[in-house]
Amino acid sequence: MGQARKDRRLAWRPRSLQARQLLAASLGLLAFLAAAGYALDRAFVDVASELQRDRLRSYATSYARDIEFDRAGNLIPPYTQPDERFERPGSGLYAVVVLPNGTWSSESTSGPRLPDAELLEGGVEKFEGPLPMTRADGSDGEVLRYGKGFIWDLEQRPEAEFPYTIHIMEDAGLLPQQVRVFRAALWGYLGIAGLVLLLLQALVLRWSLLPLRRVVAELNRVQRGQADRMSELHPRELEPLTESINALIESERQNLEHQRNTMGDLAHSLKTPLAVLRTRLDGDASEAELRAEVADQVQRMNELVSYQLSRGASGGHQLFAAPVEIEPYAEAIVRGLEKIYAAKGVVCEFEIDPAARFHGEPGDLQELLGNLLENGFKWARSRVLLTVEPGASAPRRRPGLLLAVDDDGPGIPPERIAHVLQRGVRGDERVQGHGIGLSIVQDIVRSYRGELDVSASPELGGARFLVRLPPGL
Repeated sequence: MGQARKDRRLAWRPRSLQARQLLAASLGLLAFLAAAGYALDRAFVDVASELQRDRLRSYATSYARDIEFDRAGNLIPPYTQPDERFERPGSGLYAVVVLPNGTWSSESTSGPRLPDAELLEGGVEKFEGPLPMTRADGSDGEVLRYGKGFIWDLEQRPEAEFPYTIHIMEDAGLLPQQVRVFRAALWGYLGIAGLVLLLLQALVLRWSLLPLRRVVAELNRVQRGQADRMSELHPRELEPLTESINALIESERQNLEHQRNTMGDLAHSLKTPLAVLRTRLDGDASEAELRAEVADQVQRMNELVSYQLSRGASGGHQLFAAPVEIEPYAEAIVRGLEKIYAAKGVVCEFEIDPAARFHGEPGDLQELLGNLLENGFKWARSRVLLTVEPGASAPRRRPGLLLAVDDDGPGIPPERIAHVLQRGVRGDERVQGHGIGLSIVQDIVRSYRGELDVSASPELGGARFLVRLPPGL
C-alpha cells in the first residue's frame, strides 16, 4: 500500500521545472483573480446600495422642495415629478406623503399594496428594507424605503406648525438585477483576462527557462563528444553551475589522463626488473645468485609500485570536499619526523592561522605536509618553520591557501631549483631518498591549479617551499 501511494505521488508530480512553475503560477493567478473578483463584487454591491439610498434621498428632497400646503393644511402636489416612473402605475418607484390628517401617494402606487408608512418627527431619517409588498399582478415582492420627517408652518407661527413625512420606496429587485448584470460582465472579463495572462505566463516561462534548455543541450553535446566543455555565455545565476560542470569535466579528464599515465609509467618501470629476472632465469646463475637477484629486483619493484600508488593517490582532487583543519595533521606528521630525526635535534615551529583551511582530500594534505616537512627535517640544521594562512578569495568561491615550509639548512642555489624539482633527482646524492617527494608535491599542487615556489628563506636563511592554492569552486 505504501508503494502504491508513492507511485500515485510520482504520477501526479510535475516532470519538469516549466510544468511546476506553470502550475504554481497558474494557481496563484487563479487565486488572485478570484480574490480580485470577490473584492470588486462586494465593492459594487456596497456602492450600488449607497447610490440607491442617495437616489431615494434626492427624490425625497425634491418632493420636499416642490410640494406646498394651503391654509387648511391640504397638500398641493408638485406639477412635475422628479422621475417619470412616479407617474406610471406599478413602475417600481413610489412616493407616499404621510400627513397628520391622511396621506398622499404618487400615481405609481395605484395597484400594488405597499407597507404602511409612519409619521416621523421633523428631521428624522429612516432607511428600511427590504419590506414585503404585493405587486399589481398579485405576486409577492419587496421594497426598500427611505423616509424623512419635515415640519410645515402654515402661518409662520410656532403653534401653526404641523409635521409631515415623505417616504420614497423602490422595488428591491432592481439592485439584485444590477448586481447580476455586473457579475456576469465582471467574471466574463476576468475569465478572458485570466486566459490571456495564462498564455502570456506560459510564454514568459518558456523564454525564462531557455538558458536551462541551452545548458541541457550543451551537456548532451559534451556527452556525445561533440564539445569539450560548457560555454561561458550563460546568465549570472547559472554561471556557478556551468563553472562547476566545466571544473568537473576537466577534473575527470585530468584524472583519467593521470590514471593512464600512472599505469603506463608503472608498466614501463616494471619492464626492466622483469627483463632482468627473465635473463637470470634463462642463464646459468646459481641458486644463491638467483635468490639475491630476485630479492633485489623485488625490492626495486616494490619501491616502484609504492611510488606509482602514491602518485595515483595524489590525483584525486575533490571539487566539493569539506574544509580540512591543518594543524592536527601537521602535529601528527611532525611527531613522527621528530622520532626519525631525533639524533639531529631539529625543532619544528608552527605559525598557523586558525581560519586557514585546506579544501580538498585529507590524503592530499598529508602528502603535501609530509613531503615538505620531511624535506625540511632532512636538510635543516636545527629549525623548521611551518607557516599557514588563508590565501586569495573570490566571490562565490572557496578561499585559497598559502602554505610555506622554511628550514635553516644550506638552501638551494637559484640555478639548481629547476633541476631539484625534476622527478627522481636528489639535491645531494649522498642523502638517502628517492627524489620523488617534491615531484609528488608538484603533482598535488598542479592538480589543485596551484603553484610551488622555491626560494631562500627570509626567516631562517635556508630554503623556503611556498605552496599557493587559488580560490576553489
